[in-house]
Amino acid sequence: MQLAYLPSPAQGVVHLGPLPLRAYAFCIILGIFVAIWLTRRRWAARGRDRHEVEDIAIWAVPFGIVGGRLYHVITSPDAYFGEGGDPWKALRIWEGGLGIWGAVALGALGAWNGCRRRSVSLLDFADAVAPGLALAQAIGRWGNWFNQELYGRPTTLPWGLKIDPAHRPESSRDIATYHPTFLYESLWNVGVALLLIWAGQRFAMKQGQSFALYAAAYTVGRFWIEYLRIDEAHTFGGLRLNDWTSIAVFTVAVGFLVRSARRGSSDDPTGADTASAHPDPEERATA
Repeated sequence: MQLAYLPSPAQGVVHLGPLPLRAYAFCIILGIFVAIWLTRRRWAARGRDRHEVEDIAIWAVPFGIVGGRLYHVITSPDAYFGEGGDPWKALRIWEGGLGIWGAVALGALGAWNGCRRRSVSLLDFADAVAPGLALAQAIGRWGNWFNQELYGRPTTLPWGLKIDPAHRPESSRDIATYHPTFLYESLWNVGVALLLIWAGQRFAMKQGQSFALYAAAYTVGRFWIEYLRIDEAHTFGGLRLNDWTSIAVFTVAVGFLVRSARRGSSDDPTGADTASAHPDPEERATA
């Protein structure tokens, strides 16, 4: 008998009369607000109008939610369109199921539209939003805890997550505790946010480098966390689809970082970017 483990919530929804309040949706919304709050501070520290962040978020957030849901449905179609599936469940976003890659891709499209309307550089905005995006993911992952979903392999470690029988895989109904991959990824994302803030204070980051660093750092963690997960997923060459996506995104992000660093060293013997070599004092204090 395992003496120590992490408990799972008894339920992920509370009803106020006929109105259901779902913890998953609350975690997503809270993450969005934290991301906007931090981005406003970083944007203002760069001498920009902080209200521009809300104007851009009006486009980026709904695009990101739709993109995240589309990615999830496309990469996990059986639950919706397979045998015994329910196509209408594809619209029930409050029940869980958002893919970060779709959220970032379509969210970037929405952000581009918002940036274009305010005559803002998309790369500059991406750099400002990167730490907030990592924190939003860290908070949003707790929605998986409330839903008792997307956990990892069985484990007897003292921080193993106890899953109720109704939420366990058919093949391991008698196993109670599993790796809390939601917690692993949440902590990793907090670390990514801190890394980005530290790097922005320590180095003269060029345009687009902060976001590229976010993408590279996040995908490293996502790769090994994805390796632990046991939920159904398409596999190719022994790796889950999201592992291959992580490899592709990591390669592009590192390639961008290397190319931008080389370009800077060839343009300026010091390798410093004029616009970022002397960061605003307020940015150092609030980033």
